Amino acid sequence: MQVVVRKFWSVLEEIRHEGGPPPATPRCVGALAAVIANPFAGRYVAEISPFMETLKPLGLDMAARLIAMFGGGNGVPRAAIDGFGKGAIVGTAGELEHGALWHVPGGYAMRELLGNAKAIVPSTKKVAEAGGRIDIPITHINAAYVRSHFDALEVHVPDAPAADEMVLILVMAAGPRVHARVGGLQASEITGEDGLR
Repeated sequence: MQVVVRKFWSVLEEIRHEGGPPPATPRCVGALAAVIANPFAGRYVAEISPFMETLKPLGLDMAARLIAMFGGGNGVPRAAIDGFGKGAIVGTAGELEHGALWHVPGGYAMRELLGNAKAIVPSTKKVAEAGGRIDIPITHINAAYVRSHFDALEVHVPDAPAADEMVLILVMAAGPRVHARVGGLQASEITGEDGLR
């Protein structure tokens, strides 16, 4: 079984203010999605977990591409990327569990390439028709309790997924929400021992 990619889709936004004073550094949030054939579409397959191993090279490739997007598009160094999330949209001939195959390949790829990030990568998935939208949750890469980085990015690929496809998504962010001011654990206070604090 191999990964068949139909196309990649990406977006990178630079947030300069949210109605108040501009931050010293604009916040960047980006997403990269791969539209792939779903090898399990249209039938029930009991043992699907080996496909996670097959997806690992795609996860590493996508994480590297997304990091490069930040550096190429906005000059954001890898070290400034401090938020991440992942998700999947499964076409209607598939099932929700097919999207769960992205948890390990997508999450571990970002954690590895972002310097062995400590926090679990937040995730979501759904079954939808082509053009379906999904909100990908974002948290801090080293401590999930850093409140200033709680966010989400809405992602969609206009012509995907077809019924027999999946859209696999990675999201990264550089910086907290603009004007974050609701308290809680600060990024400067992270101890980095458990991925939570």
